[in-house]
Amino acid sequence: MAEYEERPATTTTVIEKRSGGGMTFAILLLVVVVAVAAFFLISSQTNKDNAVSSAATQVGQAASDVGDAAKDAASSANGE
Repeated sequence: MAEYEERPATTTTVIEKRSGGGMTFAILLLVVVVAVAAFFLISSQTNKDNAVSSAATQVGQAASDVGDAAKDAASSANGE
């Protein structure tokens, strides 16, 4: 006669859930892209602000020079 092995009445099945590594990478990449874009936008705005400030300073200096020239011309015209 054949011998039968007794099997356990229940078996345990282990199911491992793998996390979405691709999604984590995509979110990390998006954060890096946003950070780099923000850096360049802020840097660009700072450069624009500096250019405007420099131009204003030059205009102010030119106005002062024109004022000095007008004083000199008035003094020369009055014979001083």
